[in-house]
Amino acid sequence: MIARLLGAVVLAAMALPAAAQTPPPADYRARLPQDEVIYFLLPDRFENGDPSNDRGGLTGDRLTTGYDPTAKGFYHGGDLKGVTKRLDYIQALGATAIWVGPIFKNKPVQGAPGHESAGYHGYWITDFTRVDPHLGTNADFKALVDAAHARGMKVYMDIIVNHTADVIKYRECVPDLPCGYRSKADYPFQRRGGLGGAAINPGFAGDTVQTPENFARLTDPSFAYTPYLPRGEEHAKTPDWLNDLTLYHNRGDSVWTGESVTYGDFSGLDDVATEHPRVVAGMIDIFGGWIDRFGVDGFRIDTAKHVNPEFWQAFVPAMLARARAKGIPHFHIFGEVATGDVDPALLAQHTRVDKLPAVLDFAFARAVVDIVAGQAGPAEMARLFDDDALYEGGAAAAQTLPTFLGNHDAGRFATFVRRLSPNADPAEQLARVKLGHAMLLTLRGVPTIYSGDEQGFVGDGGDQDAREDMFASKVATYNDNQLLGTSKTTADANFDRDHPLFAFIADLARLRTSQPALREGRTLVRAAGDKPGLLAVSRFDPVSGQEVLIAFNSATAPVTANVEVATDSLGFTALHGRCAPRASAPGSVTVSVPPLDFIICAAEKSK
Repeated sequence: MIARLLGAVVLAAMALPAAAQTPPPADYRARLPQDEVIYFLLPDRFENGDPSNDRGGLTGDRLTTGYDPTAKGFYHGGDLKGVTKRLDYIQALGATAIWVGPIFKNKPVQGAPGHESAGYHGYWITDFTRVDPHLGTNADFKALVDAAHARGMKVYMDIIVNHTADVIKYRECVPDLPCGYRSKADYPFQRRGGLGGAAINPGFAGDTVQTPENFARLTDPSFAYTPYLPRGEEHAKTPDWLNDLTLYHNRGDSVWTGESVTYGDFSGLDDVATEHPRVVAGMIDIFGGWIDRFGVDGFRIDTAKHVNPEFWQAFVPAMLARARAKGIPHFHIFGEVATGDVDPALLAQHTRVDKLPAVLDFAFARAVVDIVAGQAGPAEMARLFDDDALYEGGAAAAQTLPTFLGNHDAGRFATFVRRLSPNADPAEQLARVKLGHAMLLTLRGVPTIYSGDEQGFVGDGGDQDAREDMFASKVATYNDNQLLGTSKTTADANFDRDHPLFAFIADLARLRTSQPALREGRTLVRAAGDKPGLLAVSRFDPVSGQEVLIAFNSATAPVTANVEVATDSLGFTALHGRCAPRASAPGSVTVSVPPLDFIICAAEKSK
């Protein structure tokens, strides 16, 4: 086994271009989370490196194999070999870490008749221990991780503990159709069919008593519905303990409020009872195994807010310990707490109560959209930074929050900009999108770029409409999209390093990587109004104290203003745009920023 693994590493290294043959920095694993620039991709939609696995080893039509490259809701053929093939492209963008969408084996097709779609996205897991055959093999994933590490790049896995594929059915409901949520008050664990029913688990003390002894008394899972496994699917999930019906909530579909947030099925997916000690131990074993065997550098946790806090309080320390034992000192764990509000409290509570080390910064994404599209003034960003104190660990912890502009669920940033700025011509839309990426790559947090954004992708909406192929697409509703900064469409392969957005992001990513102040520096807002216009922010080198002043202009007219700076910041060097060479007076400098543009000015401390 060791010889085979070493062989895979050697072959992966041999496949790298000459420029990447130099050994990675010895301390690449010592980089802090905020030192990274993350590139997020769904393997099925990125690159097809091996057409022989397009159907996942299955035979039949698309309802059996899940493969239909002409339909946006089915597998298209992208795989892990394709990601490995394109590592040079990803690294050329300036990314230092790759967040790979879920790679676990999925149920190929789900959905009511006429509404079927496939598990191309990876969130309908049946086997937590192996790669989906549509995407390749476990050996392919090992080769990807090893090849990325050989370049000094990190790899983050997208994981799910909240739910599995939809296998469990309820006898009271029509299969494949929504089944209404049944609450704990109306259908207690201890009784069947409601308060008037016969007691079936009188000794069960409720799921807040999370001990093996207590849960051993919960032997009948039919407290709300009568769940069952369809014939032939009694052992559909791996590990086999996941086929035990008592390890699921079985209360019907979530209504996204109240207790149903953590007890309801996520759009029909089987909701795991993460309060159960058997589930806690099992999930720690599953995902600890991926760290042990593959040496991944972090986890993005899907649907994190739909899991009880006690689970995370046990799971996170266990994963960090497994990573340290593997020689990974800064294993990055960040949870998805989806929200459309510029309200950090909705996010921060999960770092304080759940003890998640970090969460995806949905509030930042919303603030940038509002500001760049002219829907709000820069003060919205200033308020967001003020609220960094709400996170466990305060402003220092907020630096580890992955920031982003759009994603594969809600939709692309360029889509939001086009929708909110309907009168803007393509040149102005491109300028606004560049401005948003400038904020992403220079402000606090860990910038996360969604694949395709660097090629000007503008989707029709969220979910399936925001999951376009990077390789030549056959989906008509993708190929009729008007992209930004190019005459190409998604019918072409889009790995163009000369695309204006690719070049722009690459330049800023490398600037960020070279400047400690932009990676790890504290943030001080210098100017921010309630109308579109000037947002000025100083960031400080954590060792030298050097100030880097960043000034954005979200208005369509130029802006000139005096901005406060440190009194010993007297001379300035332009890192982007045009900066005043000297301070106007100790503690003040004049900035002039063109419309929908920005400047970056590095201060020279007085002698």
